[in-house]
Amino acid sequence: MNTAQPVPAETGAWVVARPGPVDGTRPGPLAWERRPVDAPGPHELLVEVEACGVCRTDLHLAEGDLAPHRARCTPGHEVVGRVRAAGPEAQGFAVGDRAGVAWLAGTCGNCAYCRNGRENLCPDSRYTGWDRHGGYAGHLTADARFAYRLPESPPAEELAPLLCAGIIGYRALERADLPPGGTLGIYGFGASAHLTAQLALARGARVAVFTRTPAARRLALELGAHFAGDSYDPPPRPLDSAILFAPVGELVPVALAALDRGGTLAVAGIHLTDIPTLDYRHHLFQERTLRSVTANTRADGVAFLAEAARIRPVVHLTRYPLRGADTALADLAADRVTGVAVLVAE
Repeated sequence: MNTAQPVPAETGAWVVARPGPVDGTRPGPLAWERRPVDAPGPHELLVEVEACGVCRTDLHLAEGDLAPHRARCTPGHEVVGRVRAAGPEAQGFAVGDRAGVAWLAGTCGNCAYCRNGRENLCPDSRYTGWDRHGGYAGHLTADARFAYRLPESPPAEELAPLLCAGIIGYRALERADLPPGGTLGIYGFGASAHLTAQLALARGARVAVFTRTPAARRLALELGAHFAGDSYDPPPRPLDSAILFAPVGELVPVALAALDRGGTLAVAGIHLTDIPTLDYRHHLFQERTLRSVTANTRADGVAFLAEAARIRPVVHLTRYPLRGADTALADLAADRVTGVAVLVAE
């Protein structure tokens, strides 16, 4: 194990102890505990956490919408930190480097999906904060082959949301097949959506935002959106493409009906409530397309981080101390977060 400084024997970490509603009451789903710091395996890094974004997927895991893959797992998959130790076969990082740990934590590398560039569909894929401990902690281990080298600036709390909200928004935008100069509809305007809107605007698109929260509508207009209305409002013009970020299946027919002929709707969330019955002629005819988005590939991550370095999106964030993760999730559940919540090491 390559290490340049002593590694602590224990670290503090949040775990999903009792999946259930995150409503601010105590005890909630999360519990704070001390546990031994794991030594990195042959291909792994030991990362000391500087900041970790709070994703709606973390909320779904805490509330039990997603079945746990690991008992008492630590959430968090938008992690920025420093490499404190490395296994003997870990490549691409040195002790002291800044590393990013994202949602996709591992794949088999051998199946047809992995071999043809669609590793996000690998049946044996593993995920940070679901299959292995995530970043709501002082330290975590990560496979170096699935980590990202990050720059020294901007600050860690601004980089952290890029590692899921940014990357999955990038993939959703690619899946939405937005034509050059086209109009993109965005349904829901949280962490991922506010970054994706800026990416689309930088590419020359018109952006229409549909969200139930007045503060989010104001933010959308501040960031350059051409229209911001309620979730069920009609668009000012037919949409060439749309992305559904809100985990609300009821909005699928709303968004499909707003598409122009040949338009595409990409559903970006890992969890979605039930979709009402679709009417073929009204929602899908004239070559409208409905697509899902399943995680991302490492190539998506590299491409998005390079594009983000060029356009420097504004990250509208609310900071919480690491020990305030339960409060951050409760605020997210109650729509009190505009933009993105980020946990910062104390």
